[in-house]
Amino acid sequence: MKMTHSRRTLSEICSMTDTRHRLRYGLWAVLMGIATIYGYWLVEGLFYDKQEKVSMSMRLSSNSFFQDRVIQARHTCDGMNISPALAWSDIPGGTKSLALFVDDPDTPDPAAPKLRWVHWLLYNISPEAKFLPEDVAEQDLPSGTMEGVNDWKRTGYGGPCPPVGKHRYFFKLYALDTVLPDLQLPARATLEKAMQGHVLGRSDLVGLYQRQK
Repeated sequence: MKMTHSRRTLSEICSMTDTRHRLRYGLWAVLMGIATIYGYWLVEGLFYDKQEKVSMSMRLSSNSFFQDRVIQARHTCDGMNISPALAWSDIPGGTKSLALFVDDPDTPDPAAPKLRWVHWLLYNISPEAKFLPEDVAEQDLPSGTMEGVNDWKRTGYGGPCPPVGKHRYFFKLYALDTVLPDLQLPARATLEKAMQGHVLGRSDLVGLYQRQK
């Protein structure tokens, strides 16, 4: 009886230890999730001045893909690599210009993201403009529109081309209360800095893409 009691006790101890490990792992996963979300909003919050009130009533849409749905292959490196059609509405009053950012926060791997890869940057888009056509060329951009450089160190659109996993692609339209100066082909950080304190509204359209092997 003594040996049976001893074995049962050892089994219980092992079970309790396993449970503790699972609880610790679960808590760690929850904390990491909270930290990731907080970090995302902290970085995004750098766009805005503390006193700035940002309208989220703007609407950005595309007939090439829907919110949180797969982006068609023709807009990626697996297809024609052309920009999707975009349209917007409900721009806030007082808007003097618009800026468009397209980036991927899941680079290089959604399971272990390390950076936000920029695919397209436009600024000083006229608030009179209501859309960008599919495969828009530089000369066909709304009058006055200026370009930034993406993370391939060139202007223009670069489509999704994720090395691994399913990535999210954020198309973000900002309404600004000013027309920005010529920033000489800015990178994302330079454009973000120039926008601080001037954002009146924002709308996000998120598409997904995973390469087929």
